[in-house]
Formats: sequence, structure tokens, C-alpha cells
Amino acid sequence: MTAPATASGIRFDQVTVAYGGNVVLDRLDLTVEPGEVMALLGPSGSGKTTALRAVAGFVRPASGRVHLGDRDVTALPPHRRGIGMVVQSYALFPHMRVADNVAFGLKARKVPKAQIPERVAEALEMVGMAAYATRFPRELSGGQQQRVAIARALAIRPSVLLLDEPLSALDAQLRSGMLAELARLHRELPDVSILYVTHDQVEALTLADRIAVMDKARLQDCGTPQDLYRRPRTEFTASFVGNANLLPVRVGPEAGTVEFAGRTLAVTPGEAAPGAGATLCVRPHLVGLGDGPNALTGTIAEVQWRGSTHRLYADVDGHRVKADVRELRETPALGTAVTLHFAAEDAVLLPAGADGSAGAPAPAPGPAEEPAGASAGPSGGPDV
Repeated sequence: MTAPATASGIRFDQVTVAYGGNVVLDRLDLTVEPGEVMALLGPSGSGKTTALRAVAGFVRPASGRVHLGDRDVTALPPHRRGIGMVVQSYALFPHMRVADNVAFGLKARKVPKAQIPERVAEALEMVGMAAYATRFPRELSGGQQQRVAIARALAIRPSVLLLDEPLSALDAQLRSGMLAELARLHRELPDVSILYVTHDQVEALTLADRIAVMDKARLQDCGTPQDLYRRPRTEFTASFVGNANLLPVRVGPEAGTVEFAGRTLAVTPGEAAPGAGATLCVRPHLVGLGDGPNALTGTIAEVQWRGSTHRLYADVDGHRVKADVRELRETPALGTAVTLHFAAEDAVLLPAGADGSAGAPAPAPGPAEEPAGASAGPSGGPDV
């Protein structure tokens, strides 16, 4: 597909959106570079979809400005912004065949009739749906409908593509396949800026060049997936981008040491002063079983088999510590004594909360703890 005539990034300049005095997006400052995939990741009600709708023109900011490239589009109606958008429900017209659905945006923009068939065929070919041009949406699977919705968005050759939870209606197998397809589309359209809204950490880690973490209407953190996963800066980022042990500690008198449950642990030195409360973040797949550095002794409280790994939950002096252990031949019984360990370089020291207290103990295990899709790490990587 021919690249857009003018590549365009996105810039939020102190954008605030409020409904009846209720602020749903609070002073968002964020830039999506031309050709970048930016994931807006956060729980329901965090403001991520509102941010996307502000770009699309479906909501008007109470204050601040929205820019596409060098254009201030804050006051422009949606149809004059030149963007493509795919929503969660796909929003295909049921009475139109696939080709007509894809052609809809081209006709609305008054593209010359002679060019429309070629543009439609080009877009359908790109998403692997050329053979389905004459079918109705009801004759397609959910994954196929999603491809058609993407083709419709790409047919207008947008410089900005907005994706609002586009995979949430698909089952796990289809979702995995569509993640690969979206990654391929990004490689083939390197000049298109993509803003991708999701609550699924695996989607964000897999697709995004950078992730903007949202919570309570505000931007909490922003960085590359690798940085946010390996070196999170806040407890919220650590818990929402991947899965983490968050242990309350006290910074020791010697550099690179902390006190936890009566033990002295070695960590990568942080900025906290000796004696200050802090939170120690360690990813479960970096916690080993048996003796080693930073050994923690406790008892098995829960064991979950996850195919390639067992997740062990150990009670360490009233704190729940998670470890993902591979090739565990015998499942330990509940109450069994266990020793866990982790390397100093794998532990990230996070600042305490505003009240100066250390982080709360990790929650007890349960279905609500794991975000959707968290059982299989991206690209064969560790569990998140």
C-alpha cells in the first residue's frame, strides 16, 4: 500500500476532558512520533479510550490542544482529520458486502469512482481478505470481520490509525494470530502513527514501540516495553505491566542493601536514603527455587500449573512471594517448607508512596490477580 502523502504524529498538549465536572482525562501531555506504535494501557476508567476519542474528534477537550503533525485539530470535526479508526465492535454495516464496507470511507471522502475498486482491492489484499470481497459480515468469523474493519481504516491511507481494544472480542488463538498480523501491517506501513488502546498487557508488550500507562484519568508512566517491564518506576507500572512481587522493605545503612522480614537483602542501589521505606519489585520468573543469593524461606501456600511453568506462592513471614519455576517434576504439598532466591541485579527498588510508607504486601492469589492474557508471555518470553 502506498504510504500516506504526509506522515503525521500525534501530540496531546495538556488535554483535559470532563463530563459534568467529572474529569475523565486530566492534563494529558503525550507525543506519538510519526511511524510509532503507542499503546495506551490501563484499567477500565483510566482515561485511555477518552484520549483516543479526543484524537478522533468524538469528544471536545475542556482545555488543552490536540495536534496531528503540525495541525491543531482540536476544533476540527472527525471527517476532516484524515484518520483511520477500528473500534471494539468493528462497526461493519451488516447490509453491505465486504467490498462496500471497505469503500465506505473512500466514498465519503469523494475519492474518484475510478480509483475506488483499486483502493478497496489493495486494502483487502493487505489484510488477507481479497477472496471475501463479495461476502456479508454475517458470513465472516470474528477474526475476519476484524480484518475487514482494519482494511476499511487503511483504505483511506491515513497518516494516523486509532485502534480501540480491537482484539478484545476474539478468543485467545485468534488474538495471537491477529497480534502477528498487526505487527506485520506496522512493518509494511512504517510511516503510519498508531495509537492502540488496550487493557491487555501482552498486546501492549508485543506491539508497542512505547507504552503509556494510564490510571485514574492521568498518565502514570511512559517508556519502551523493555524499560517498563525490567525497570518500572512506580508500583502501579510494576503491577500493571507484567506481574510482580512488590515487597515492603526498609533501605539499609549500607549502599545496595534493604531490610525485609528481618533479613538483609542485596539489591541494585537506588536513590532512597538509609532508613527510608521503599518497595522491592522482583518479577516471578526471576525468583529461583532453592538456595542462592537473597534466600527467603517460607511455606507453600498455593501452587498453580501453567503448562511450561508452575507458579509457586510462598508465605514468607506473612508476605506472599510468587515464583515461576520451570520443569518442576513433583508438585510440593501445601505447607511444605521452601527456599526461594533472586539476584541483586534482578531486584528494582521503587520509591515509597506519598505517605512515606513501604508498599503493601502482595495480594493473595486468585483469578482476579492476573490480567487478561497474562498466562503466556509475549514472543515466547517469560510469564507476565
